[in-house]
Amino acid sequence: MLYPSVDKLKTQINSKYSLVALASKRARELYEKEEEMLGEYTSAKPVGKALEEIAAGVLKQEQQDESAIYEDEI
Repeated sequence: MLYPSVDKLKTQINSKYSLVALASKRARELYEKEEEMLGEYTSAKPVGKALEEIAAGVLKQEQQDESAIYEDEI
């Protein structure tokens, strides 16, 4: 059984694509810096920890400014 469940994660972020993008970026940060947002995790791996942070509501997706031009769009 996957923890946290996809249904619980979808209550925090409505798009599976956005969920995967956010979790992968956060997992990379956890792998490189190991700065954890929660006191205790069920998962030992960075991706699982990132998903737990999203499910707990401490990691949220930022709203992008529609008029801004981001570095990856150039």
